[in-house]
Amino acid sequence: MLGEREEDGFVKKPAEKRRLGEPTGAFKGAAWGALLIGVSSYLIGLYNAGMELNEKGYYIVLLILGLYSAVSLQKAVRDRDEGMKVTNLYYGISWFALISAIALMGIGLFNAGSITLSEKGFYGISFVLSLFAVVTVQKNVRDTEEAKGLGE
Repeated sequence: MLGEREEDGFVKKPAEKRRLGEPTGAFKGAAWGALLIGVSSYLIGLYNAGMELNEKGYYIVLLILGLYSAVSLQKAVRDRDEGMKVTNLYYGISWFALISAIALMGIGLFNAGSITLSEKGFYGISFVLSLFAVVTVQKNVRDTEEAKGLGE
């Protein structure tokens, strides 16, 4: 049940081999799963929505802008924290893009008269889940690459 039984005890399951600083496989899988769930639920909701194509396009573009700007900002913040050169212009643009995506999503949902309040909440939560997950996936990818470089 817990392991293979020997006469005097249990055999321990072999530990997962990973490098120092590398995220566990479970954490990487959870991050990718959250990203997949967030983005796919957002897109499936848009596909099934009764709104016009220009509204659907607006929300798809906001998702793309949000995902890209969240990854870009995460990279800029971490680069600065690690002492790498990041220009103030790029850093400011990264913040502006993410704040713009979130603000435009909020404004769009507030002014959307063609969807119900529960649909607005659904799009908002799917959007936020996707942003959080893409930052976590980016962090995992970077940590894994750094751990590979340290292990060599």
